Amino acid sequence: MKDELHKRFSIKDLGNLKYFLGIEVVRTSKGLVLSQRKYSLDILKDYGFQGCRPSSFPMEPNLKLDKSETEPKADSNQYRRLVGRLLYLQATRPDITYAVNVLSQFVVDPRQNHLNAAHRVLRYLKASPSQGILLPQDGGHNLATYCDSDRLGCPFTKRSRTGYLLLFGGAPVSWKTKKQSVVSRSSAEAEYRSMASTVSVVLWMRWLLRELDIPVEVQLPYFVITKLLDTLPTTRFFMNGLNM
Repeated sequence: MKDELHKRFSIKDLGNLKYFLGIEVVRTSKGLVLSQRKYSLDILKDYGFQGCRPSSFPMEPNLKLDKSETEPKADSNQYRRLVGRLLYLQATRPDITYAVNVLSQFVVDPRQNHLNAAHRVLRYLKASPSQGILLPQDGGHNLATYCDSDRLGCPFTKRSRTGYLLLFGGAPVSWKTKKQSVVSRSSAEAEYRSMASTVSVVLWMRWLLRELDIPVEVQLPYFVITKLLDTLPTTRFFMNGLNM
């Protein structure tokens, strides 16, 4: 491929990929490891969290952040810059996606408790700055996905959140946490909306892989399919969409 590109364009071969746009690439016997260790350490250094006490979770469990208009205002420029850097850090850190999604709602008028929650994410990064994702060498062509939703996750819009993680060959290739577009009237409706959004992503990914002539296997554990079909009859529509 490099030879064909060189025939048509003027290119320079820099050798094996090691560092690109803040993402470090390490080749191992098991595959490629993608991480943003230096980027994470730079964030900790800029905000003075190099010697902070590490945290085991990026956000306090059961924390419901709202507009908090009675709280003192925080430095908006500092808050927006921090959230922006955390947004880019999600490229190799799916574990902070939910926390960053919640924090990004308050960039217009950040308060002190919002900044404290963002600092907790920094303390979580201090515990594992080298955390990344592994692209296994022999992961196969299995396409698996996980999705979930929370009921009334946003306290001031009353909208639920959809979260999904898409794995190809055991490697995470797509993930997202997003507020649903409308207010769900029940937890079942929120789950259905989450499932519908996830299935659309799976179908798009299947189309993309087929365009690249990559065989795809979509599998779910038998007990999961049985439970879904027994408790949610209309789930058959989603299962048929995946051609299982």
